[in-house]
Amino acid sequence: MRFALKTLMVLFVVTLLAGSAGAASFTASLDRDAITLGESTTLALAFEGAQPNNLPMPTVSGLQITQTGTSQSVNIVNGAMSSTVTVSFSVKPQRPGEFTIPALTANVNGQQLSSAPLKLIVSKASAPSANAVKSGSEVAFLKFTFPKNKIYVGQSVVAQLELCLRDDVQNFGNFQLSPLSANGFSAGKIVEGQKRRVQIGNRVYTIVPILIPLTAVKSGVLNLGPYNASAIIVLPGQNQGGDPFFRQFFNQGEQKQVALATEPLSIESLPLPKPNQPANFTGAVGQFELAATAGPTTVTVGDPITVRVQISGRGSLDSVALPVQDAWKNFKTYPPTTKLENTDQFGFQGMKTFEQIISPLNNDVRELPALSFSYFNPEDGQYHTLTQPAVPLTVQTAGTTLMPQMAATKSSNEEKPAQDILPIKEKLGSLVAGTPPLVAQPVFLAAQTVPMLAFLAAFVWRKRTDDLANNPRLRRQRAVAVLVANGLNDLKNRAAANQPDEFFATLFRLLQEQLGERLDCPASAITEDVVDGHALLRNAPAPLRTTLHEQFQLCNQARYAPVRGTSELNLVAAQFEKLIGQLREVKP
Repeated sequence: MRFALKTLMVLFVVTLLAGSAGAASFTASLDRDAITLGESTTLALAFEGAQPNNLPMPTVSGLQITQTGTSQSVNIVNGAMSSTVTVSFSVKPQRPGEFTIPALTANVNGQQLSSAPLKLIVSKASAPSANAVKSGSEVAFLKFTFPKNKIYVGQSVVAQLELCLRDDVQNFGNFQLSPLSANGFSAGKIVEGQKRRVQIGNRVYTIVPILIPLTAVKSGVLNLGPYNASAIIVLPGQNQGGDPFFRQFFNQGEQKQVALATEPLSIESLPLPKPNQPANFTGAVGQFELAATAGPTTVTVGDPITVRVQISGRGSLDSVALPVQDAWKNFKTYPPTTKLENTDQFGFQGMKTFEQIISPLNNDVRELPALSFSYFNPEDGQYHTLTQPAVPLTVQTAGTTLMPQMAATKSSNEEKPAQDILPIKEKLGSLVAGTPPLVAQPVFLAAQTVPMLAFLAAFVWRKRTDDLANNPRLRRQRAVAVLVANGLNDLKNRAAANQPDEFFATLFRLLQEQLGERLDCPASAITEDVVDGHALLRNAPAPLRTTLHEQFQLCNQARYAPVRGTSELNLVAAQFEKLIGQLREVKP
């Protein structure tokens, strides 16, 4: 009976091998051949019947193509087995237009196989109409607002780009904003504002404000936008059933990629008026206050005096400069030092401090002349000049002071000058016992061994360093051990701070590093497929492989899952720490 069973098994394996010995094939396909700028499509390279010896890397001008992963599938139909290896690429256009992905060639089992060329049409995203927004049919849209219709050159304002999400959007992520189109403006650091909920038309939307600090740098009609962005949103799925406990980890919603755009906006930028412009105006635009101090006030000609000028207020503080003081003709001046302290997140409000060293040239100086600073206020459209009063000074003439001399007095008991030749000693003193020579002293002999011991220690250290340099596997093992130890502390801190996004990003990176070290492959190439695809992990214990799958799935779903609490994150961190110990027991 056993012999018959073995014979049937052998025949079955031979049948499978015979069915899988067909000719290899190579095809390329796009999941979507028409997309909107800001969206992405997936390019799949499928190798059926064999694995490629070299992987073709497509490059197309205007398309950003990045490899995202590799998968393998096995199908058995009527006793014939076929294996397919699929390499996936993310294709993200950088401009609208029609693109052609050329035919790709790969070496498969010694055969040169080519795929057919593919066409991709990328259209420009457009802003939704006002009626579509009011009706609530738009799941998400962008809105750009500028606080003023007219501004002056050099004036700083904060524009607002609003991401509007309909109330049925469960979550969103992978928000990517295209480079800002701000011709005639200099843009500062973008800041995300406080979320709020607003009734727009028939639906309630969650507004995610993105604040953009802008400063006009030229006059004329300036165009802002259109701004383009893309995001992945999660909408309610068709089936919301299942266990509530598992639903908090595995989001049941459906992901959808959306392309967003705003309407262009035109702003009139006015030049600064020439009439009534002060002579000492240096280009400061805003609302400012002036404070100045000088000291010391009692000096000698050539001594340094420190003048400290503080200009505070609201405006473009980077362009604020200390004007040249024409009244300081009787002083030698040195270049000032500056210190900027911002009190808001955009850098438009704060205080700029100037410290300048001056020194009087003669003793005719009686005061430090008044200091003035001029600026243009865009609110009232006028120039203003701030003045600090003159500071009284006492300047003395630099001279040479003679040291006082003591009067000499004669004494009857004057000492006689010392003789050049001393007399012979009459008392030679007492005899003392001689010390043994330095070579015979134990302390001296012990000191001679110090260089030898230092040489031996340096030799051993160099030997260990060379051994470590010639063993890259050991170096990587130590480096990953330190990285994982620090990463575990980061996970605990992220969990305590209830930061799920940063927590799972750190967890995924630590999984890649530890598995890459165990499997001796690049960490960036580690995905969940390696758990079943690598021979070392296939022979690992089943509980270990199950835990690895769970950890990868938590990381993959974390971006769209509901926000978790600190206790759940601590539980995941503890499971990962236990998993690290099990992985280190797997010997390559």
